[in-house]
Order: sequence, then C-alpha cells, then structure tokens
Amino acid sequence: MKHSHSRKFDHPFIWPNPPLHVVLLEPEIPPNTGNIARMCAATGSALHLIEPLGFKLDDAKLKRAGLDYWDAISPKLHKSWHDFVSTENPGRMFLFSTGGSKSLFDEEFQPGDFLVFGSETRGISDDVLGRYPELIIGIPVQTQHVRSLNLSTAAGIAVYEALRQIQRYSM
Repeated sequence: MKHSHSRKFDHPFIWPNPPLHVVLLEPEIPPNTGNIARMCAATGSALHLIEPLGFKLDDAKLKRAGLDYWDAISPKLHKSWHDFVSTENPGRMFLFSTGGSKSLFDEEFQPGDFLVFGSETRGISDDVLGRYPELIIGIPVQTQHVRSLNLSTAAGIAVYEALRQIQRYSM
C-alpha cells in the first residue's frame, strides 16, 4: 500500500492457505476487474483472467479501479477456458451463475477453492456450464427486482462468504 491512513485496523484473521482463487472468464468491463483485483489484494486471493478480455491490461480504467494494488496480486492470464483447466487443474471449483439452483450459502468452501465468474453480459457459457452442472451455484437475489448482481459485487459476496466459512472452521 502506497498511502497509509490513520484509521487502519488489522483485524485478527486466519487467512486460508492455500488462498482462494478468483477466476474471471472473459470479463468485459475494466472497473469491475479492477475492483475485483483490489478485493483479491485485500484477501490474499489469487486472480485468474481468461481471455478474450474486453479491455487491455494497461487500460487506465482498470488501473484506476485497482489503484496501486496490481503489484500485490500478479494476476494469471489464460488464453482460454481449456488453457486455464489444463494449466491450473483446479481441484475444487464453483461456477457462479444466475441460473444456479444451489445457493452459495449451502456450500462448504475450503482453502484453495476456485470461484469462477462469467462475463458481465453473458455470464459463463452454456458449453462450460454443461460440462460441470454439479458445480453451478448462485447467490440469492429477489428476481422480481433484478436479474443479476454486478460482477464485482457477486465476487465480493462469494469470496467473503468463503472466507467466513474457512475462518469459522479454522478456529
């Protein structure tokens, strides 16, 4: 962190080892990815970006949203879903989708889990969802009001719920 402030408090917390992995599949909007990068820096989570991206990694809006946290996360860039799966070989993976019939609150997260989120306008492709139907989960929303949550909001909810559970089981 380049700029300190006087209101900082380090809450006692047992961070997961190995860390959580946040996977963005074809993200499109730079500020969402930047916000998620900042959250990954705050939680020690690894960030994976799967191409094609809707922006360049040197995009000013991306950097602005992530502020000066990019050097703390070293995001991994993958050329495709297949490249990601073959390179990372994710052991436990959760695919977040508005069509997920299981709630994230009914899952039991563990250190090292991969939390996968699709693009802002299309979500995770039907092809990927069709390969892993048992891994699809959702975040409860009042669907009569909204169709989905913002990508960075959804990622934040998922990561902090996983951390809450992991912390509880670590004590």
